[in-house]
Amino acid sequence: MVFKSPILLDIFVAADEENVHRLRKALHSVFDDPSIDEISAADLSGQYPAIQYVPPSGTFHIDILSRLGEAFGFDDIEVEDRNVEGISVPVATPRMLYRMKKDTVRLQDKADADRLRRQFKLED
Repeated sequence: MVFKSPILLDIFVAADEENVHRLRKALHSVFDDPSIDEISAADLSGQYPAIQYVPPSGTFHIDILSRLGEAFGFDDIEVEDRNVEGISVPVATPRMLYRMKKDTVRLQDKADADRLRRQFKLED
């Protein structure tokens, strides 16, 4: 028996109304799902600043965050621009992903951090 890991996409966003409106618009351009309208800047600014969105197909999910506890917020994320089908997309650097994952309690995060450290020859 083969178990596949679920596909997960983490998106960090600035939790202001205009930005969350653009996020909803982008999601609507891909998914015909009225529940997208429930995503709010207020939720992303609250005590638990994360929303999990599961598209109607249900084959993957998107975690939308504005911060990771007190450790990392949107403005703290070190990014590099990547070209995706002609669109410049800011993506967290491998070093940033390593920093975000290395000290968590989740075993999967620790394994991811170790893989990032080795693959990109990162140092603490």
